[in-house]
Amino acid sequence: MKYYLAVDIGASSGRHILGWKEDGQIKTRELYRFPNGVTEREGRLTWDIEALVSHVKAGIDKAIAECSDIVSLSVDTWGVDYVLMKGDSEVLPCYAYRDTRTEASIPEVHKMIPFEELYSKTGIQFQPFNTIYQLYADKMAGRLGGVTDFLMMPEYLLYKLCGVKSHEYTNATTGGMINASTGTYDTEIISRLGLPPELFCTLSQPGTKLGTYKGIQCVLCASHDTASAVEGIPMEGDEIFISSGTWSLLGAKIHTPITSPESMKANYTNEGGVGYTRYLKNIMGMWLINRLRDELCAGKEFGEIVSEAEASTFDEVVNADDKVFLAPESMKAAFDSQLSAKPKDSAGYFRCAYRSLAQSYKRAVEEMESITGKTYTSIYIVGGGAKNKFLNSLTEQATGKKVIALPIEATALGNLKIQMEAIN
Repeated sequence: MKYYLAVDIGASSGRHILGWKEDGQIKTRELYRFPNGVTEREGRLTWDIEALVSHVKAGIDKAIAECSDIVSLSVDTWGVDYVLMKGDSEVLPCYAYRDTRTEASIPEVHKMIPFEELYSKTGIQFQPFNTIYQLYADKMAGRLGGVTDFLMMPEYLLYKLCGVKSHEYTNATTGGMINASTGTYDTEIISRLGLPPELFCTLSQPGTKLGTYKGIQCVLCASHDTASAVEGIPMEGDEIFISSGTWSLLGAKIHTPITSPESMKANYTNEGGVGYTRYLKNIMGMWLINRLRDELCAGKEFGEIVSEAEASTFDEVVNADDKVFLAPESMKAAFDSQLSAKPKDSAGYFRCAYRSLAQSYKRAVEEMESITGKTYTSIYIVGGGAKNKFLNSLTEQATGKKVIALPIEATALGNLKIQMEAIN
């Protein structure tokens, strides 16, 4: 029997998941789990890439020790972040997307290329952490001198394993520099910003084979975790999906990118999929819950938090997508700043967060239906949020859509699915 290894890394943790086919179905088993998170360094938010590489290799070693028949592996992570390289040497620190360093670069980019023009070319929603703004921040800081490559996070980790540098299509699209029509880096954008053209290599599609690591074939999956998650969702037809994790990614598969002014105003994005466009929107997700938990009741079981939130009578909501919630020093204080009355206990804060997320989903669904001209009947939810029956119920009530919650490892399944197709 052939075995495959998916390394799935999110903003708060990573997992190594072994996969194989049995009776026509993909079966999985988690072998290794490790923590991840931003590290503050000299007032900036960074990633500890040495720790990431160490954990990735440790998990692979554990997998090899337990299973000698692993034929391939692949890595997926969050989007937009990257590692600058000078040959084989990293340029440190490696900044995290929640850092505020792009505050100065965003207006400079938009002076040269107004966002309306950027969106018409790329179809990528405005986010202050898009790769385009991060790279220009690097240029402004003089960090691009002598740089030979920038590798998105999963491609960097694969390079550290097999020695092959690559730019995977689905992940590259998250950065705001891929032309939506051609599916390649937009040379006009790169030229007008004065970014080194040699950094922008030919894109590789999911399924591309790279080198090997300890005799295991390294393969590019859809290395943006949401792209892999969508591949792992067993949807019946083109319905709405929500990949519910640190962020809630709400969207649908479409055949042609939508780069209209209406789509831009609604801040929808056209990201690369495996043979389709992922038309979606970044909505605040479990980041709210996790930060509140850390601050108000660290260590309390999530089941207990959900039960208490459901029983609470606090019914005020906030705009969960307000920038005040992006990276506050105190999540409780951020909520207090947006509420007319403060909850009397932690349960009220959690209830407010869950109800606010459901309202965000409602607004996003209504926008998408208006822009696409299509009415959707169902919402497929995967990821951590799929296990939250209270939030699923709130979402069903708010949107009027049938919620199909699939508490499956959709990202790992999508990662494994592409490997299996590539190897076979």
